[in-house]
Amino acid sequence: MTVTEDAGVRGIVVACAAAADLPARLGDVPLVHAGARPGKAEIDLLLGEYDRLVVLGTDGDLAAVVVRLMRREALPGVSVGFVPTEPGSRVGPAWRLPADPDEAFALAWKGDDVAVPLVRDDSGGVLLAHARLRDVKGQAYCDEQVAFDGSVTGVEVTPDDTGVAARVTRGRFLKRSSTYRGRAFQIGCVPTSSLVIDGVPHPRPVTRWTWYRHLTDLRAVRG
Repeated sequence: MTVTEDAGVRGIVVACAAAADLPARLGDVPLVHAGARPGKAEIDLLLGEYDRLVVLGTDGDLAAVVVRLMRREALPGVSVGFVPTEPGSRVGPAWRLPADPDEAFALAWKGDDVAVPLVRDDSGGVLLAHARLRDVKGQAYCDEQVAFDGSVTGVEVTPDDTGVAARVTRGRFLKRSSTYRGRAFQIGCVPTSSLVIDGVPHPRPVTRWTWYRHLTDLRAVRG
C-alpha cells in the first residue's frame, strides 16, 4: 500500500535538480521535477492538492520547500519526507533516515510523520539540521544567557527539542566547547562571510542573525 492509497492521503515526489537518476527508480508515483532550492513557482501550486511532499535533493532543497510551507502557513496540513541525494547530508542522520536511497524513499513515502520543532530565522529562512560560522568576533545570547562576548573560533547551531542548541568553540590549538540550549540564539558580530545554513553558504556578509523556534512544528517523516 502506498501513501496515496492510504486513508485519503495524497502524496507527490518533488525531484530537485540534484536528484539525478533517482526518479527513474521510483516506479509509478506522482512526481514533479524542480530546480535546485525550489521556490514559490514550483511549490505553492502543490499546496492544497497534496498532503505529503517527498523531497529528493539536498538539505538546501528540503529547506527551500519547508520555507514555502511556512510562508504559506501550510505546515499543519502537509507532511514532509526526504531522500538525501548528497553524501554529506546532515538532515539524513538527524532524521535517522536509511542510508540506502530505496529504503529512504520507502520510509518517506509510506512512513508516519511526527511533529518536530521547526527552527526559523529572522530573515524568513529555516534551519533543519546544521548552521555554522567560523572565526567570529562579537556577542551572542541563548535566550537571556550570554553564550560569548569576544572572539570565538566556531559556532554551530542545530535544532533541539526545546528549540535550538548552539555549540561555541574557543581556542585554535587547545579547543574548548560549550553548548547552550533554549528557544532562541542570536548573534551580533563584525561582518562575516562564513555563515553556512544546511549546506548553503549565505550570499552576503552578515553582522547579526537570530534563530528561534517557530510557533508551528514541522510534520517530518523520520526513522
